[in-house]
Amino acid sequence: MVTTGLVAIDSTILATAVPTIVADLGGFSSFPWLFSIYLLTQAVSVPIYSKLADTVGRKPIVLVGIGLFLLGSVLCGLAWSMPALIAFRAIQGLGAGAVQPMAITIVGDIYTLAERAKVQGYLASVWAVSAVVGPTLGGLFSEYLTWGWIFFINIPLSIAAGWLIVRHFHEVVPSTTHRIDWAGGALLTVSTSLAILALLEGGNAWAWTSPQSIGALTTGLLLLGAFLLVERRAAEPVLPLWVVSRRLLGTTALIAIGVGVILMGITTYVPTFLEALLGTSPLVSGLALATLTIGWPISASQAGRLYLRLGFRTTVLIGVAIVVLATAALALTSTTPSVVSVALCCFAVGLGLGLVAAPSLIAAQASVGWGERGVVTGANMFARSMGSAVGVAALGALVNARMRGADAIDDPQAFGGAATAIFVAAAVVAVATTGAALAMPRTGRPTPQAGPEVEASPA
Repeated sequence: MVTTGLVAIDSTILATAVPTIVADLGGFSSFPWLFSIYLLTQAVSVPIYSKLADTVGRKPIVLVGIGLFLLGSVLCGLAWSMPALIAFRAIQGLGAGAVQPMAITIVGDIYTLAERAKVQGYLASVWAVSAVVGPTLGGLFSEYLTWGWIFFINIPLSIAAGWLIVRHFHEVVPSTTHRIDWAGGALLTVSTSLAILALLEGGNAWAWTSPQSIGALTTGLLLLGAFLLVERRAAEPVLPLWVVSRRLLGTTALIAIGVGVILMGITTYVPTFLEALLGTSPLVSGLALATLTIGWPISASQAGRLYLRLGFRTTVLIGVAIVVLATAALALTSTTPSVVSVALCCFAVGLGLGLVAAPSLIAAQASVGWGERGVVTGANMFARSMGSAVGVAALGALVNARMRGADAIDDPQAFGGAATAIFVAAAVVAVATTGAALAMPRTGRPTPQAGPEVEASPA
């Protein structure tokens, strides 16, 4: 729960401080990189960590992740410029790439399907607390201390998480020989990095039709094709193609992409939207956004009861329908915004996502055994992280194109139009995610006792 808290607080605390950071370091057009570089390094490292976890066990991987997250947090708090802060966020992302999926994989290892429904409530409570604590601390640090404290707060949390893992978690790892697919990992990292670079800087640092933009995107796509060829021949691919060729795993991966786009599109721009158009303080805008991460754990804690009674597919469809309605309402009310209307829409989005994210991931985990669970969890988290990274990049490009170099605070009217476009895009993605949910295979209700043999156990 503490390791989950690391990622949960970090995901809610930064957005409220963006205007303060930009005022101090400059570079409004570059601020989407604060999220994209974190999400990118998180996404490309998840499959590698997950494959290593199936080889050497979950414990050493999560400890490496906590160490990298701690190092990145310290460096971010000491950053002296926007480029430096972006670079240090990359290190943080490398740590988060191990922390978040390993926590979820460990839960899948040590609990049965019925028990996981209860554990979801415990993990949801972490997000609920973080939803209030994160934005509140972000606003307080921005207003009364310095924004560096939004990163320094991770120091005691990282130390506590590492100590608890060392002290209380023990696992039994099957003794087998594995071959790590380093070539596939390198190709995946470079190809996705180039694609994100093209999306973020296109129309900003260079024109969309410039040689740089076309070259980065083309090279990224070619390397992605090479990655697929390597994965077909690799003895133990870092991202096996069967994780997308199986219908259940493929559709849940598409759902995860949609969740990533929607989540980051809203959490990245809602605080700045309220601060620019309504002049709210970072604390108030953070609390408005916090309703999303309050709604999420409320519904996630009840998702277990629903999918045990109705099945995974029906539960996900209920959730995605709520998200469609909520994002559409956010787009419609954005032309005459108020803190209350934005907060209510964010709360509804969180309720819907809580019924989408956890059940779809648990459905994927429940379909495989211990030796494949790390890869399946990693593939699903990779899909969500890539959805978040690509979503922030694409939406950032949309905002930059509409703002034409202007600052959100200096030109709130222009930013209001850009934010409305962001919310409309989120609604469109929600509709597309509904299609992926409808494509999930129809299965009966899951058996409460269903679940893999327990290979790991807490002390």
